Amino acid sequence: MKIYKNLFDKIICPGNLFLAWDKFKLGKSNRLDVLHFEWNLEQNIFNLHKELKNQIYKHALYTDFYIYDPKRRHIHKASVRDRVLHHAVFRILNPIFEETFIDNSFSCRKGKGTHAGVLMLEKILRKVSKNYKKPCYALKCDIQKFFDSVDHQILKEVIERRVKDKDALWLSCEIIDSYASKNPRERERERELLVFR
Repeated sequence: MKIYKNLFDKIICPGNLFLAWDKFKLGKSNRLDVLHFEWNLEQNIFNLHKELKNQIYKHALYTDFYIYDPKRRHIHKASVRDRVLHHAVFRILNPIFEETFIDNSFSCRKGKGTHAGVLMLEKILRKVSKNYKKPCYALKCDIQKFFDSVDHQILKEVIERRVKDKDALWLSCEIIDSYASKNPRERERERELLVFR
């Protein structure tokens, strides 16, 4: 397995931060928080770079709210500054892990997406059903509160297997631990308590 070093400087370099900004702001140009950040864009990016370089960066708290698309979802939104950094980290770390993903994973991946997923499903259904001559089924499901249930320690260990840069690992931990969801055991205990009420 290939390991990667010297990633931190690539992540925090102003050029990467500005590229991350360009990617982040697509489709969000009229949002007030985005406009506010863009008003002093260069200063905001260089301040972020300085905080990262000096390792005094702290991820801000999340804003939470509900949306309906069509079901009710509880959203936790990071600040613009933090989301720009998320994009900067993604730009450098994603290529390292992309090759480890299964081919039939289509969400949030370059060259994949919903349409590619539907085409692959059609191909699999045609094969399994012997050109639609036999019945077959596809299960569409969603893991409730998936991101809330990700074990942070396991996620950090997965990253540490390939990334051998202590500063990049520090930054990854700062981002991962910024979202303080309840761990799966606490949620399971809450569910048990609700059943007995």
